[in-house]
Amino acid sequence: MPRYRLLIEYDGSPYNGFQAQAGQPSVQTSLERAVEAFCGEPARVHCAGRTDSGVHATGQVVHFEVDKVWKPDTVRDAVNAHLMPEPIAVIEASVAVGDFHARFSAIGRRYIYRILNRRPPPALEQNRVWHVKQPLDAQAMHDAAQRLLGLHDFTTFRDARCQANSPMKTLDFAQVRREGEQIVLEFAARSFLHRQVRSMTGSLAEVGVGRWTADDLQAALEAADRARCGQVAPAEGLYLTRVEY
Repeated sequence: MPRYRLLIEYDGSPYNGFQAQAGQPSVQTSLERAVEAFCGEPARVHCAGRTDSGVHATGQVVHFEVDKVWKPDTVRDAVNAHLMPEPIAVIEASVAVGDFHARFSAIGRRYIYRILNRRPPPALEQNRVWHVKQPLDAQAMHDAAQRLLGLHDFTTFRDARCQANSPMKTLDFAQVRREGEQIVLEFAARSFLHRQVRSMTGSLAEVGVGRWTADDLQAALEAADRARCGQVAPAEGLYLTRVEY
C-alpha cells in the first residue's frame, strides 16, 4: 500500500485546529475529505504537529495511505482541486520512503510568531498577527530568550491540558528580531509542549514592554509553576514553518 507524503500550508483561522473533532471544522477533516473525493477510498491523514485552533502553517507535513498507486503530481493537484475554496494547499507531494511517519519520524520542528507592533490595527493581516500597540524592545526580548535555550523543565510554559509525559524539553534555537513594524520570534526544538511557543512569546512580550527583565523570565522558568507564566499570546500569530527529518 503506497504511502504519500505531503507538504502543506494553511490559514488556521476557520478551523478548530488540525485534529479532527466531531461537529467542528478541522484541517484533518478537510484533507481526508479531499483525499477520499479524488481516490474513492477513505484515508487517515497523519500530521507532524497538531496545531491549535487558529494557528497557521507554511511547512506542515502529513502522510496517508491508499490502495492505488498515483503519480505524486497527480496527488498534489487532485487534492488541491478538491480542497477549493478552503485555505489549505498542498505544496509538494512524494511517495514516502521506508517506514516514514509524519509525526514519529520528525527530528525537529520550527515555529515563528509574528507581532504587529504599531498603534494602528491590522487591516490586511487580521487573524494572522498579534497586534501589540506598546513599543517592544526586540533586542531585550532576544537577549531574554537566550535564557530559555537548552534542556529545562518547561512547566511554567506548559498548558494545563498538555498530554506530554514530561515537561522536560530542549529548546535548540530562539531568536527575536524586528522587521519593520513587525517583531518576529523564531523557535526550534525536536518537539514542544502544548502552547509552549505561545506561552514563551507572551512572557517575552512582558520583557519587550519593560514589565519584566531577563532575570524575571529566567526566574519564571526555574519556578516550574504555570502560575508564573506571563500572558499567553493569541493563536493567530503562530505558524508552523518547518519540520525536519
